[in-house]
Amino acid sequence: MKKTVVLATEDDLLLDLTFHCVSSSLISEFAEKIVKPYFNGNMNAAIQDLIKKALAEQDFVLSHITHVRNSVEA
Repeated sequence: MKKTVVLATEDDLLLDLTFHCVSSSLISEFAEKIVKPYFNGNMNAAIQDLIKKALAEQDFVLSHITHVRNSVEA
């Protein structure tokens, strides 16, 4: 019998993230226009916020598509 062990939950599993082939000018512009004024220079917070907003937008789009599809089928 196999045992499954949970080592961490999603909330406490922290990862280091590396970006490849991203231009320094793109990062600099993001830092200057977004990170510095809205996140007090905290790039980590800005990236996390960007990811969360992208996921929320995707959820909204999928729920809208599902709602429209269900309305058409009804």
